[in-house]
Amino acid sequence: MKDIIFNGVPWFDQNGNTVNAHGACIVREHDTYYLFGEYKTDDKNMYNGFSCYSSKNLADWKFEGMALAPDADKMLYPDRVGERVKVVKSRKAENYVMLMHTDNMQYSDPCIGVAVSDKINGRYKFIGPLMYKGEKVRKWDMGTFIDEDGTAYLMTHEGNIYRLNDECTQAEELIAENISPGGESPAMCKHDGKYYIMFSNKTGWDNNDNYYLTADNINGPWENQGLFCPQGSATYNTQCSYIFDFQIEDKTVKMYLGDRWSYPKQASSATLVMLPLEFENGKMSISEYMQAWSADDVSEFKEQQLISYKFYSNKKSESREIQFCGERISLFGKASNEGGYCRLDIMDRANNIVKTDIINFYGTAPMSGVRYVSPKLERADYVLRITVLSESGEWFTKDGMRYGSQDCYVDIYGYSVDDF
Repeated sequence: MKDIIFNGVPWFDQNGNTVNAHGACIVREHDTYYLFGEYKTDDKNMYNGFSCYSSKNLADWKFEGMALAPDADKMLYPDRVGERVKVVKSRKAENYVMLMHTDNMQYSDPCIGVAVSDKINGRYKFIGPLMYKGEKVRKWDMGTFIDEDGTAYLMTHEGNIYRLNDECTQAEELIAENISPGGESPAMCKHDGKYYIMFSNKTGWDNNDNYYLTADNINGPWENQGLFCPQGSATYNTQCSYIFDFQIEDKTVKMYLGDRWSYPKQASSATLVMLPLEFENGKMSISEYMQAWSADDVSEFKEQQLISYKFYSNKKSESREIQFCGERISLFGKASNEGGYCRLDIMDRANNIVKTDIINFYGTAPMSGVRYVSPKLERADYVLRITVLSESGEWFTKDGMRYGSQDCYVDIYGYSVDDF
């Protein structure tokens, strides 16, 4: 079977555990892709470490361990915030540098932190704050970009761009300032000599219509080009996080990496989305959403045979069961602003639970499609039990605006079963 990337569903590592890496980046080293992200919990938005996973094909992930664990003596420890982790390779020291947003739980002590490692998948050592002109860079949402000549840059919320030194451990020059007032979560790429930078709007854990700017010189001037996904799609229910190069033989595809947050159950239910970026006449877009695509050629995958199955409920503990025989089951449903969480238990013939997951049916913009793809199982008879948790996300931004679901419905319309 082809290597298939499923978007917006939990991914699993070699041990069958959910891939837990958010606000992430993907860095290619030789023939391997390394995913770094925030290692979330389901109960509190605190720093729990930055994780590292590796993959040859973007479909199968190996947990490499915690790249940077909490440290009680440093700026990153439990009861503080660690977010937006990005890794770059230093062209001078030829080591790897990790940059991240550090903060307190009240988001009133923002600072960009720096950690280093001799190996991309090694354990990183925190060395302190990123400095610019002798002062800490006190910004929060951030991203990184490496130009074709190897120069590394840091982008921050509101649209500041800093050129880093050759070791990537200090900011040497503020080359652009406030190019995107109100923007956060920046990500940048370069295509055919033109620079592209994307931002999201500020809606907390909710998704919104992200936008982008372009420039012929990274110093600017920068011009707002509007949305890169269809209006009203809330960027296909994602927030931009990173842009990376995906290599297919002799072809390079610029790939969008976005977070589908799932507050408060971030560890179990938040997911990632990867989609190819399209460029034409100086414009950038993602014209269509692909639920699944082949790593062989980035073509859409549509071979699943859907079996109709209706379940729509917001009643706590109400459950349904699906009996199946095979190696993998996928669930299809509808996400909406009335969606909530459900628990999935896969049980064997002896009624032993072999896998439990929690998935979310909330979506800022209505969306139908695959909501869950189980890890590969031994071919056998199983029962999938679906249980409504009667829970959903609710949060408030700093200005007091409420976001989140209006109810807690679970809306399923079908499933499919695979044998490999």
